[in-house]
Amino acid sequence: MHELVGRLAGSRDVVGGVEQALEQEFEARLVESSTLAVRVAYSVLRRREDAEDVAQEAFARAYRSFSQLRDRDRFRSWLARMTWRLAINRWRADRRRSARELAHAVSVAPEPTTEQTVDGRRRAAQLWRAIDALPDKLRIVIVLASIEGHDVGEVAALLGVPAGTVKSRLFLARQRLKEQLQWTR
Repeated sequence: MHELVGRLAGSRDVVGGVEQALEQEFEARLVESSTLAVRVAYSVLRRREDAEDVAQEAFARAYRSFSQLRDRDRFRSWLARMTWRLAINRWRADRRRSARELAHAVSVAPEPTTEQTVDGRRRAAQLWRAIDALPDKLRIVIVLASIEGHDVGEVAALLGVPAGTVKSRLFLARQRLKEQLQWTR
């Protein structure tokens, strides 16, 4: 009987060792990918607090599902896609909530103090409206490549598409932004 208990305890140690190894691998991959999740979420939400919340939720989901991930070398792209989807869902929910609130109350915009502040805000808002108007496929590519600073190969790996597809999407996104942002000339 004691022998059976000893074997069961030993098998529990093996399972515990595997779980500990998975945790260590997850932590190592998370350290190298943590800023990516926040940046992807920020590119959609444009609010630091919301981006951090979405990134934290993505980390929690990734932790729960990490043992089921078949190709762990694709962790960064998996995390980026998960974060992107969560951020889009949050953005849509926020947009619906804002629409309901606007239906009940009129908001007053604060008066800017200088002409420079007004012009900067106007340009930033116009830029983000133009980026928001892009289709999802073009928006994620332009954000990852132009705002995040990833090269074409990294963007292709993160999204799981060929580099040629990334290049064509970047070209199309830049063309559409150029058409919409006439003030840049």
